[in-house]
Amino acid sequence: MPGDSTSSSATRERVLESAIEVFAEAGFEAATIHEICRRADANIAAVNYYFGSKESLYAEAWRTAFRRAVRAHPPDGGVPADAPPEERLRGRIRAMIHRMADEGNQAFIIALREMTSPTPLLEEVRRECIRPLQEEMRALVRALLGPGASERTVDFCRLSIVSQCINVMLRRRSAGEGEDDSAPAALDDLHAYAEHVARFCLAGIRAVRRSAVERGTD
Repeated sequence: MPGDSTSSSATRERVLESAIEVFAEAGFEAATIHEICRRADANIAAVNYYFGSKESLYAEAWRTAFRRAVRAHPPDGGVPADAPPEERLRGRIRAMIHRMADEGNQAFIIALREMTSPTPLLEEVRRECIRPLQEEMRALVRALLGPGASERTVDFCRLSIVSQCINVMLRRRSAGEGEDDSAPAALDDLHAYAEHVARFCLAGIRAVRRSAVERGTD
């Protein structure tokens, strides 16, 4: 592509930003290279030049949007690493809920479109970005359950925590788009809901650990 390195970098960034926007609006299949480049004010060859293919651009768009959302809502929720595990779990739940509720989180919107029109194109990049967060949550849950907890129990508890964040945020977004008028008004208070989820999950983890101790498996 013609131009110096500064203008070339700027063109790449415009194409990437445009792609994030278009993929969030339309999903992978309906999004077109023509529309992405039109919004980016770039030559239609720019996608192949900078990203290699529409598929690679899609993965990079999601990766960029996800990392942006994580920077806006750090996974630790602002809780220090040396805080008690109960407080660290509260921080992670709070961060997760606010990150998913953020209207500017286009990675979440693209992921929602993947749920309705799935492609295999984000599997690798999602593992790259999400697996470290999953492992951090798993380690925290294990600390709360105790060293005797099985991997199955740890994963069940982790999935229970995450689902309480994701499923409710899906309903909240659906209500905002007029697709679900049954979402409770209480979801407008994200701080209160995050605290409720934290209390609920901590109580459940304590109960699971107590049951294991009573059975002599912890």
